[in-house]
Amino acid sequence: MRYAVLVTGPAGAGKSTFSGALMTHLATSKRTAHLVNLDPAASPDSFEYAPSIDIKDLISLDDVMSELGYGPNGGLVYCFEYLLRNMDWLEEELGDYDDDYLIIDCPGQIELYTHHPFLPTLVKNLNRLGLRTCAVYLLDSQFMEDKYKFFSGVLSAMSAMVNLEIPWINIMSKMDLVTSSSEDPAGGTQRYLEPDPLLLAAPRGQDDANSINPKFHALNQAIVQLIEDHPLVSFLPLDLTNPDSIESVLSNIDYTMQYGEDEEPKEPRDLDEGDFMDMELSSNELDKLQRTWRSFLKLKEHRASRLIDH
Repeated sequence: MRYAVLVTGPAGAGKSTFSGALMTHLATSKRTAHLVNLDPAASPDSFEYAPSIDIKDLISLDDVMSELGYGPNGGLVYCFEYLLRNMDWLEEELGDYDDDYLIIDCPGQIELYTHHPFLPTLVKNLNRLGLRTCAVYLLDSQFMEDKYKFFSGVLSAMSAMVNLEIPWINIMSKMDLVTSSSEDPAGGTQRYLEPDPLLLAAPRGQDDANSINPKFHALNQAIVQLIEDHPLVSFLPLDLTNPDSIESVLSNIDYTMQYGEDEEPKEPRDLDEGDFMDMELSSNELDKLQRTWRSFLKLKEHRASRLIDH
């Protein structure tokens, strides 16, 4: 079974940095992982690890803009349309990776996740190729400094979740930058990790924006009602300076994708066949292990014969 993690989120949320940190953590854990770049505008210097699969080997945004005269957004849309028309290229690139962890670094244009059909179509093709997929959506922790900006991020995450229809984890990135000034005194960061719609539900007259424009208050109330009716979004805090934080996020990703549940149990190694010869044991220790193992087998045979006699 192959596994793919789509790293999504708005520009500047730390997707490439998170992908690199996840690659490092997986390597430390003796797990095989490969980086896949799906951003045709990405600079090679932006990656800590060289991508094993790079969409720029198929098409790049610079080429589209120079040859077709498209702008950045139109060029990106064209690149993804071209990728979907050439899925055989991606299938061939993915063919060499079996039982591996693929970390797919996606572009930062939010419209690709919220309403364009490109990523949902890509996910369906990945599932067809036998990849078990999930997505992580990164939101910059600095959004918590402005509650209106934060809830726009919550709504974007909700829209992307509904659009992609795959197992999903929302991550509040750059938590190492959060200071006391970013926290709401009434509930701290927890009111943002588990979005509390009451942050927007300030009574009229107690909020500057609401008092200036009553329609703004009505809009806030509608958003509050939407979030209360559909409590889909919650965030895991991510502090890349803390290995335990990365491990917590990875554990949630593994659980979401049911990582390893389809793996066949490994056959126990046999002392008599020399499977333990590569262990760093002295000859005396190895002889002792083998004698113990043979004694165990004889005892097992003796007990079996006694059961037969009875």
